[in-house]
Amino acid sequence: MKSQTPDRQQILDMAAGFQEACVIGAAAELDLFSILGGGSLSAGELADRLGADARATAMLLDAVAALRLLEKRQGQYRVPADLLPLLTEASPQSILPMLWHRINILRGWSQLARVVKTGAPGPRPASIRGAEADRQAFIGAMHTVSGPGADELVARLGPPRFAHLLDVGGASGTWTLAFLRAVAGARATIFDLPDAIDQARDRIAGGEQADRIALVVGDFYADALPDGADFAWVSAIVHQHSRQHNRELFAKVHAALQPGGRIAIRDAVMAPSRTAPVFGAMFAINMLTNTDSGGTFTFDELAEDLRAAGFVEPVLPIEDEAMNSVVMATKPAESH
Repeated sequence: MKSQTPDRQQILDMAAGFQEACVIGAAAELDLFSILGGGSLSAGELADRLGADARATAMLLDAVAALRLLEKRQGQYRVPADLLPLLTEASPQSILPMLWHRINILRGWSQLARVVKTGAPGPRPASIRGAEADRQAFIGAMHTVSGPGADELVARLGPPRFAHLLDVGGASGTWTLAFLRAVAGARATIFDLPDAIDQARDRIAGGEQADRIALVVGDFYADALPDGADFAWVSAIVHQHSRQHNRELFAKVHAALQPGGRIAIRDAVMAPSRTAPVFGAMFAINMLTNTDSGGTFTFDELAEDLRAAGFVEPVLPIEDEAMNSVVMATKPAESH
């Protein structure tokens, strides 16, 4: 059955979608929600705290209140109590890292027509928070988006049997912790850049799984991966790179795994038409505007690249409309 095409107003509404994103992103970048915390302030008081223009601050606050992310009463603004855990930085449930990350990548999206003409991303200036804070937001955003569903996805995988997990580009440890909660007695190695490993160390410290996890600093573009694992997890990485880069990464994973070990790739997986799922088509644009060579790939493409790296029997055990599709393949056992 043919899907219905959008009408005139729906097209106009879609084209206006940037407005709410920019208002929310600006509020997050200015840290309005954390400054307010559980209290209330006037627009003038907030402008003073921010060192910002009073008129502009008042207009932004009214827009945020119109979106119901703030309450305004008698000239005072406050964060609704039920949103405090989501919108303040100190809360374990905070989604601020993803809000920061999304407004960062919006700067790339705004140049899409130019990117299509040139084939290359445009300038990507740092936010008012600074380049280092933007990098930290990216790492934190990966936990924000993956954390709530990690245990469920691991359960859908079986969970897989393994003795030693290699979490490639494992960021702050979200997936490693989920796998170790599901597989008693297993251990894991997280391999990532120094700032990601610092966040992993902070998240893991003092937890039940801390003594089962090794943290290894490295760059999978340049360095060999730690060897000895029988299961490798490559989560939300392949979309950042070209197929050739992915083949090189898969070859490194193949070299690091024990014979008979398996690789699992979590990412968006496209239908052959590349127009579905919608999430994957939009995410391809995200990669076009914010990376030099990234994109989203079909199962056949990922399978071909895995085979080129020496893996066999690629399968798609989980097919998802968003980022939680999983492709798996096996390193052949040594012949005797």
